Amino acid sequence: MAYDQFGLALRVAASFLFTVMVVCVKLTTDDIPLGQIIFWRSAVALLPLLVYLHLTGDLPSGLLTKRPRSHLLRCLFGLAAMTTSFASLKYLPVADSTVIGYLTPILMLILGGVFLGEAITRTRVLAVSFGFLGVLVMTIPSMDGARPDGYLIGVGLGLITAVITAVAKVQIRDLTKTEHPGAIAFYFALVCAIGGRATLPFGWASPNLTSTLLLIGAGLSGGLAHICMTLGLKHAETAKLAGIEYLSLVFAVGADLLVFNIWPGLNFLPATLFVLIAAYLVSFRDGPKRQKQPTAKSKV
Repeated sequence: MAYDQFGLALRVAASFLFTVMVVCVKLTTDDIPLGQIIFWRSAVALLPLLVYLHLTGDLPSGLLTKRPRSHLLRCLFGLAAMTTSFASLKYLPVADSTVIGYLTPILMLILGGVFLGEAITRTRVLAVSFGFLGVLVMTIPSMDGARPDGYLIGVGLGLITAVITAVAKVQIRDLTKTEHPGAIAFYFALVCAIGGRATLPFGWASPNLTSTLLLIGAGLSGGLAHICMTLGLKHAETAKLAGIEYLSLVFAVGADLLVFNIWPGLNFLPATLFVLIAAYLVSFRDGPKRQKQPTAKSKV
């Protein structure tokens, strides 16, 4: 049980750091080409990953793998998800992007049961349902207002991201059974950096100091977030993390408010309540059931 709670705590930390990364990326999308953003986010992320491996005494042994093909497949799905996710941020507020991303844990719940054999309990289904209800309360009333140009493009890219991310996260869960978490994060960052660098012939910008600091911030926060996420998936089942994913809504709305001056509507409070109920069910009501001890029968 303590293992699961540790995994959930890591996932909350990952959500906060990913929000910081998203803010940094969004602030650069108007001035920096997409491939260049991917390169900086991934290349800079290698630094905290290497430091992490060094501190744990797993450098270079932690990078050894017997499943290079599985790593490559996971990295390619991750690169595709990063590309569509960053592209959608050009058109979507942080909160809207996060809301669409809430389809990912629902897909993880299904994929975790189908491919990894994890149990889909009533409590987990109820938790995901409450979380999804919170998403609906948060978004449906806001559909009536005017939207920025390209909003539907952003929504489409966000939906594609949710599907690809679900596949990638289930692959991570499978890799953690045999692979070092640092290796999973390191090879992902390396492949994405190579993929971003490959776009150089299509034109890169010369970032100013502010953009450079934002790109570095995206890389550092993204690298740390990936470490927390990978460790979280190792210490808790995929399905148990589904409800806790929704807590990132608080971080996303806070980012829109503090950085982009976008205020939440009146539906924010009831939506947050549903989200917290989902997190409570997964974190504290989804423990293993105690087996009843058989009563001894007297011999006749």
